[in-house]
Amino acid sequence: MTPPARGAFTPVTRERATASLADRLAGAEAADGSPWLRAAVDGAPAARPGEWADDLAGALRLRGRPVHRVSAAGFLRPASLRLEYGHRDPDAYYDLWLDDGALWREVFGPLGPGGTGRVLPDLWDPAADRATRSPYTELPPGGVLVMDGPLLLGRGFPLDLAVHLLLTPAALARRTPAEDHWKLPAFARYEEEVRPGEAADVVVRADDPRRPAWTG
Repeated sequence: MTPPARGAFTPVTRERATASLADRLAGAEAADGSPWLRAAVDGAPAARPGEWADDLAGALRLRGRPVHRVSAAGFLRPASLRLEYGHRDPDAYYDLWLDDGALWREVFGPLGPGGTGRVLPDLWDPAADRATRSPYTELPPGGVLVMDGPLLLGRGFPLDLAVHLLLTPAALARRTPAEDHWKLPAFARYEEEVRPGEAADVVVRADDPRRPAWTG
């Protein structure tokens, strides 16, 4: 695994990291001129990106910024497409599971320059394998999208802040349930092709959730 090029990791508490990221977003402007900011917490499920994203969303709300929370798990393709090559195909997990088009249509497009701000929190329930039928919500100008999920970088999403939760291969294998070990080759491929430790704006080393460290 290639370490981030930006320098050494510094120990940090999760609370301090969350506050710093929220302050960074609260004082930022979108690079493309959009009236909304878009942030993502990228990481394997074992790194618990959803918890980090929830904390970040809460900290932003305390700073007076409206937030739209999205999880990649709410924008997966139907089972007929995800599982076309079987239930445990790591390449399908990497290439086919996430519905990029739906995220562009229902989230990133409406929050881009000239967008409406009318967005969905989710689209598909993968457990029930049917549409969630969640109502649209209006994110006012100045609001922040906070998204979480695995394998998010390298897809061209217009992110104003990308946070990657880094796990060493040993930590990833140790913290991933045995029934999900078939996904590990997908994360190895992600490291090789996308190099998220270099693509992200902020990298958090999350091998030990009690003792994170970061660089960014």
